[in-house]
Amino acid sequence: MSPITALTYVLPHRLLSSLARRLAYSTNRGLKQWLIDTVTRRFGVDLSEAAEPDPTAYPSFNAFFTRALKPGARTPDADPRALLMPADGHISQCGSIVEGRIFQAKGQGFTAAELLGSEADAAPFRDGSFATVYLSPRDYHRVHMPWTGTLRETVHVPGRLFSVGTDAVASVPRLFARNERLVCHFDTDFGPMVQVMVGALLVSGVETVWGGVEIPAYGDAITRRDYRGKGISLERFAEMARFNYGSTVIVLLPPGVATLSPNLHAESPVRLGQCLATRD
Repeated sequence: MSPITALTYVLPHRLLSSLARRLAYSTNRGLKQWLIDTVTRRFGVDLSEAAEPDPTAYPSFNAFFTRALKPGARTPDADPRALLMPADGHISQCGSIVEGRIFQAKGQGFTAAELLGSEADAAPFRDGSFATVYLSPRDYHRVHMPWTGTLRETVHVPGRLFSVGTDAVASVPRLFARNERLVCHFDTDFGPMVQVMVGALLVSGVETVWGGVEIPAYGDAITRRDYRGKGISLERFAEMARFNYGSTVIVLLPPGVATLSPNLHAESPVRLGQCLATRD
């Protein structure tokens, strides 16, 4: 474990993330431009793909960070049987959910029930498959739908805000089941599908297309919102949510519905819209 990761055990996570949020939403011209220029330079952000390629045109750092892409910058896999990669980034891990357990890194794992906040919610995915996608600060930060689905429920699970970088994933036990997260349950033509928006240190918010800001407010108890009968349906490849700083999205699929792409493995770079899995 690196000293920085060790330090995150004692840092005031929510206070730091709240301060980061204030900075991210600041419209002070000098401050927001310094933040934009620093991140662009340090992480090699490619603004040529952005709908607004001028870094000075963004009113705040958050507006820059959640920027839209030009039409056609990402396209869905042409195979209609393909479930799509939900975001740009790289694969942290992917594979089978083995007797309800999800692999995190060598020597680390957690249960689907811990991740979702409920044994009942995890049951349909017991022997299914998962993909964990890490979004770095350079990446497009909107998360899209792998497959057409109707929103059934969201579950806001409170927790810590550890870093989700490579060292933390390798060394912090049950990391993704400990960080604050928004679990989004969808009904599809093959059954249930889940996308989990996992918060992280200095992540100042998660927003959805149907509800706006979901995190913060930070919570201390699990909060469920029932959307059955509300008619919130999202098409394959449609935008679902966004992070206000780099983090992780985890996709869970039930058994027997799709086979993960054989080209995917830990640390694989991925792009929104490429094939995540193919319907069986």
